[in-house]
Amino acid sequence: MKEGIHPKYTQTVIKCACGNVIETGSTKENINVEVCAKCHPFYTGKQKLVDSGGRVEKFRKKFNLGSK
Repeated sequence: MKEGIHPKYTQTVIKCACGNVIETGSTKENINVEVCAKCHPFYTGKQKLVDSGGRVEKFRKKFNLGSK
């Protein structure tokens, strides 16, 4: 590796909006995120089907699927 061209890699803290704190290594310091693995709907199992503009109902009607 060439000297002086790579960013400094240090220990940092990642803070989520839900309050979860993760300590890891990164080239950035003190990272703030809105969603992490502890609060993301996909990982928590609380995923909801969002119907924007009736698209889900339109799809169900088109393919003759009953509402669930």
